[in-house]
Amino acid sequence: MVLLQRFQEQHISEPRINDRIRVPEVRLVGPAGEQVGIVRIEDALRLASESDLDLVEVAPQAKPPVAKLMDFGKYKYEAAVKAREARKNQTNTVLKEIRFRLKIDTHDYETKRGHAMRFLGAGDKVKAMIQFRGREQQRPEMGIRLLQKFAEDVAEVGIVESTPRIDGRNMVMVIGPVKNKAEAKAEARRATQRADAKAANEAVKAGTEKVDTTPDKAPMTQSLADLLPDGYSTTASQEAAEEAAAQEVIAAEVAAKEAAAQEIVDREKAIQDKADQEVAAAEAAKAAKAAEKAAAEAPKAPAKAAGAKAAEKPAAAPKPAAAPKPTAAPKPMAMPKPATPKPASKAAPRSTPSRPKPGTSD
Repeated sequence: MVLLQRFQEQHISEPRINDRIRVPEVRLVGPAGEQVGIVRIEDALRLASESDLDLVEVAPQAKPPVAKLMDFGKYKYEAAVKAREARKNQTNTVLKEIRFRLKIDTHDYETKRGHAMRFLGAGDKVKAMIQFRGREQQRPEMGIRLLQKFAEDVAEVGIVESTPRIDGRNMVMVIGPVKNKAEAKAEARRATQRADAKAANEAVKAGTEKVDTTPDKAPMTQSLADLLPDGYSTTASQEAAEEAAAQEVIAAEVAAKEAAAQEIVDREKAIQDKADQEVAAAEAAKAAKAAEKAAAEAPKAPAKAAGAKAAEKPAAAPKPAAAPKPTAAPKPMAMPKPATPKPASKAAPRSTPSRPKPGTSD
């Protein structure tokens, strides 16, 4: 059963060519797509051998089967080229991951932001992840603020696809690119073409400046195109015209982008001017209210001043200065009294022992 399935897959994937077509008649299609009609298989093989082509069965389920005259090797080569171009132009969006801590330094943060800008500019998604350690898990609002700041810093090339969410010990936010990968590749390709065209123009200008244009001497050249007749120079002129047309298209694209950027700048300036006018109007209204309040309080101030003046007491008159007292005349010196001798003091009587009273016992 497995062998039969493999044989059927191989039989379906590879078309039957020449001798492997086992039917009596086929509907024949010419190499340019013209309809020949229903012919016998022998006649179809003879036509293929005469035109040095292959007879390929392109619709085996039809009644009768459809066969076409073609160069099968060229067909396979063109199919491979188309498949390669399709793989080159297909977009495979990759999810890039950027991790940082909650207490990240400014220089490290700028480095991570540069990586994210490069990934988003190339058309890839960015998964920003904050890793919490220890008690940092109790402060998730700090991680939310950091991720919001990160999203604002890369808003030029990316938009937030999923808001910050807790995933275990980590906080995750996904940012998608503004331009998809195909647009980013096309823009990079156009930038390369513009750079190449600019370099070619500069080289042409430098070459024209160095050429000697004296009429008496023929210019020296290493190109064989100058030796050809005039009829053979049409190809070069066509290529120059095509190159000029391509440069005009590129210039038109650049002008359109510059006009769009200028329009955005003008719109932002108008919004800013409107905001400034609103702020100025608010400040003017506030100043008018303050002036009205000051005008209402102005009459009360003189009345208060008058009352304060009336309440003030008149200052007391200064007292006259006291007259100086007359100086007293000096008293006459008293004459010294004669010294009188003091009388001698009498001797104190001696104390006699008291006698006991009668009727008392010691």
